[in-house]
Amino acid sequence: MNNRPITEDDLHAYVDDVLEPERRVEVGSYLADHPDVAKRVVGFADQRELLRAALAPIADEPLPPELNLSRIVGSQRRRSPPAWWAIAAMLLLSVGGFGGWIMRGSLETSPGGLAALAQEAAYSYDVYAPDRVRPVEVRASDTAQLVQWISGRLNRPVKVPDLASSGYRLMGGRLVATQHGPAAMFMYDDDHGIRIVLLTRPMSNADQNVPITAQSNGSAAGFAWADDGIGYSLVGEAPTQSLRPIANEVRRQARAI
Repeated sequence: MNNRPITEDDLHAYVDDVLEPERRVEVGSYLADHPDVAKRVVGFADQRELLRAALAPIADEPLPPELNLSRIVGSQRRRSPPAWWAIAAMLLLSVGGFGGWIMRGSLETSPGGLAALAQEAAYSYDVYAPDRVRPVEVRASDTAQLVQWISGRLNRPVKVPDLASSGYRLMGGRLVATQHGPAAMFMYDDDHGIRIVLLTRPMSNADQNVPITAQSNGSAAGFAWADDGIGYSLVGEAPTQSLRPIANEVRRQARAI
């Protein structure tokens, strides 16, 4: 039997029904054993259907006359034989206009900067923190392997913070996919079974250095910041203020690399 861990990509592919049959069975079995994750997947499916319903009227609308390629070309022919570059420009205008007509406004809802990083950390927390079987892909006993693997994928040295002084021990970590590229996720827990997640990845040129900022996404809340082009987001269900000194400790250790 395949023992590959179930990733965020697998969950979305499951909703989109693009998994191979064998992998789909594995994901389905995983969801049956993890009702919290299954609830999130149901939410993905609901959002997918809502999006389809919202775009259906637009997709069924006739193309606006001013964007009709045949009409544009016919009009130009009646005026004068256009140069080849003019035809190319009209084609680009038509394709671009049609794409904008279908996708208008969709990019405005996509968060960026620290908000995106905090949202990604919250998603990772919601998926993996409740998992009592395989919350991490590489366990703390293989920290050296974990650091080498993730540093290679992020193309820069990564240090796993030691939070023992804050009352949290490292459980392990994994590589997760985000809309902004791969990210490293590290999970910790305390003596009471409370878990926190640290997500880190490179940031855009506009978010190279950003001070620690409180962030909240659903049940997971915490702090996010960026230093020298690397973003960090620490989240959990613990009281937000109890996470602030831990975030300060993570930042202190990261700066010492």
